[in-house]
Amino acid sequence: MLYSLDLSTVSYKSLFRMLRVSLHVNINKCCRNKLESMIGSQLDQATLDDLLVPSPVRARYQYDVNLVLRLVKSFLAKGVWCLPLSRLKKVASLIDLYIAEVAPDPHLKPSKFLALIRALPDSARDSFDGNYHSVDLYLEVHSGLSEEEKMRVCRGLDYEKLSSDALNHLSQNKKFPSKSAVEAINFQQCRLKNLLQRTNQPNNFTNSPVFQETGSTEKKDEPREQIVLYAGKLDFSTENERIRAHLQGMQWRVLELEKICGKMQIQMTKIMKSRLSNHNNAKSVPRLCS
Repeated sequence: MLYSLDLSTVSYKSLFRMLRVSLHVNINKCCRNKLESMIGSQLDQATLDDLLVPSPVRARYQYDVNLVLRLVKSFLAKGVWCLPLSRLKKVASLIDLYIAEVAPDPHLKPSKFLALIRALPDSARDSFDGNYHSVDLYLEVHSGLSEEEKMRVCRGLDYEKLSSDALNHLSQNKKFPSKSAVEAINFQQCRLKNLLQRTNQPNNFTNSPVFQETGSTEKKDEPREQIVLYAGKLDFSTENERIRAHLQGMQWRVLELEKICGKMQIQMTKIMKSRLSNHNNAKSVPRLCS
């Protein structure tokens, strides 16, 4: 019957109701797989309530995580590249809500929790801040995990897609393993170096409105302010004095570089004004010979 079912004639809610019933009755496994495949292919239409299916009777965890993993697998069955990015991101947002919902479950194994985070490719998420908060909650509930197990869970996070605030919070978070904190610090340092490199690029100065409109100097302090604001966020816990001392030294170097950047901007402004002045004078010189 399921194989001849026309999806256009059945609502998505009805499919989920059929699935919930099938989980409590002894039906053919092939039929159940077909039903899950039909639901999974339209997973971007689901809601969080749809996914909160109670776990099987024998299972200790609260919700049927394995079912959700199978639905995601069905959604990706034709390949990630065959799916519009909008649908992929919609499912990612839904799964992230589900992850936040199941994170406090004390019986949820680290492997299953990590599988949920990794069920979708990183490209489906613009930010991992939500996942960071879910991992934070999971580690709080599962405080008895070993350092190795905690590290395994943390590998589900894409540090490149964590905001500066999230990285700063992680670096001070006692619930996370020390290796994760160091990794967060490294990413903060890389971002700071990239910011400094962009600030020191000559093209950034010559393309600045300061040099396009010589009478305007409103934006000349923006790069320096960005550096100081970013460096001000690099605040680390007292547990690792060596790392904090290193970061404090780096902040001092940032302030020194900020002064150098300011001097460079002033010099470049003078050079550009001089060039514009010479160019205008050359235009105003009358032609003596024809």
